Amino acid sequence: MRKFLFAALFVLLFAAPALAAETIKIGFNLPLTGDIPKVGEASKFAAEMLKEDINGAGGLEVGGQKYMLEFVYEDNESKAESAVNVALKLIERDRVVAIVGPNSSKQAVPAGGTCDDNETPMISPWSTNPDATFDRPWVFRAAFLDPFQGPVAVNFSAKTFGAKTAAVIFDVSNDYSKGLAEIFKKEWEAKMGAKSVVAFESHGTKDQDFSAQLSTIIRGNPDFIFIPNNYNQVALIVKQARQLGYKGPFMGSDAWGSAELMTLCGNDCVGQYFSTHYAAAGATGATKEFIDRYSAKYGYTPDDVAALTWDATRIVLQAIQNHGKVESDTRAMRKSIRDAMAAITTFEGITGSMKFDEQGDPIKCAVVVKISPEGQFEYTESVCPE
Repeated sequence: MRKFLFAALFVLLFAAPALAAETIKIGFNLPLTGDIPKVGEASKFAAEMLKEDINGAGGLEVGGQKYMLEFVYEDNESKAESAVNVALKLIERDRVVAIVGPNSSKQAVPAGGTCDDNETPMISPWSTNPDATFDRPWVFRAAFLDPFQGPVAVNFSAKTFGAKTAAVIFDVSNDYSKGLAEIFKKEWEAKMGAKSVVAFESHGTKDQDFSAQLSTIIRGNPDFIFIPNNYNQVALIVKQARQLGYKGPFMGSDAWGSAELMTLCGNDCVGQYFSTHYAAAGATGATKEFIDRYSAKYGYTPDDVAALTWDATRIVLQAIQNHGKVESDTRAMRKSIRDAMAAITTFEGITGSMKFDEQGDPIKCAVVVKISPEGQFEYTESVCPE
């Protein structure tokens, strides 16, 4: 009996690594609660749809063998400190081989430092702040950068609104919002002259009343207002600006692009423009197929973060396939994935074709969309890097 138990224990101990290698475990660092829960939901829904596709076909084929995917979702509560804790939990407790997310730069910048320090590949679907990836060889992204997005907003606003002056309102506590606001101001004044940004007003993340900032902006009589904020803040700011008598246009950024924007903002946002990563209305090919399937499965049109999560996750999976082998040692597998991600020269995603630079950032086009009376984000134009 003792011999039998010893033999059984021996088999279990030495079979465990082999069994573990049959599954590829990837972590997701998402804002499932807090200020932007719809962002986390959209990311999780897109990832689940992709996982179901692959596992339903028997798994991800790597080196002639199929491996089932296990996705571990953790809530970062839309907070920077929680995003760091989630990254550590996924790295140390769950021993994932790669992490998708965080999305918002406010969480992606600090979590990116944690992943880089712990030599675990991370890709942010939605973060556009350069600091998330800068000098971090283990961190990548699927979104364009704010130094590109800022001039897109400047040039489009000047052309479309015939604008000579602008005002900006931004979240000073959010790396994304603050960084993009500063880029916009610099680019606008380089184009239109000193003091052509007639008001540059900041607020905190938890603020609900923007009347003081908006009153200052309205007194400056700008040709339009630029709001590089998350969609939940945008709805409040736009509504309050209208209540205070502002009748001019608004220009937004990619953080407007949530499926929840129109639920919160309603008619006040109709007719406004924002720069983003893809346009659901009028999409074709693989992008349309993704939109149709997501809409049928979850009951609403996927926003840009859903599409970017699909692309970001597929980039990780392509890197695994390109490596051609699933290592039993987690650290070795993380290194292999990082190296394979860095070696991807081009990627055809549903948010567009992209190439990657030495910082792990994609070189890709942006689109500008207009919000229709039906609440759709309709394609207006594409702007590509020169």
